[in-house]
Amino acid sequence: MIVKELYMDCFYYEEASLGYYIHHLLAEQKITLDDNISKIDLEQADHQKVREMFQNNTLGFHKVGIYSLKMNQTDFVFIFAASQQEAIQYYFNKFHQNPLNCHEYSLDFQLDRGNDAISFRDMRKEFASIPAIAGYFKREGWK
Repeated sequence: MIVKELYMDCFYYEEASLGYYIHHLLAEQKITLDDNISKIDLEQADHQKVREMFQNNTLGFHKVGIYSLKMNQTDFVFIFAASQQEAIQYYFNKFHQNPLNCHEYSLDFQLDRGNDAISFRDMRKEFASIPAIAGYFKREGWK
């Protein structure tokens, strides 16, 4: 794998820390986009500069997760949010009660939609603002 592919994966998978390190090493000409990733040596980085870029979010990373919040014994709502706390607060604002529980799912989890399957990661691209309700799930046969 080359640096360019890994760098692009940092954006796709929201791996901000690694993204900032690669960005810094590229800017300092310690690596090139065409290098093999084995050439990446994080010890060559100025950790203070990387920390400042990270804190200032100069690359514009916005981590979003998907959370399953239990409404009752059979009903769940999936909410895109920046954190578990944000998902719970959004739920409370929408439904005027606390969820029974809240669990984070992988954005790569696939679910059926119509005749196709879609991941939460791909579904997230359909939303202009976060937090947002991604959908509902009803557990059948619960006693």
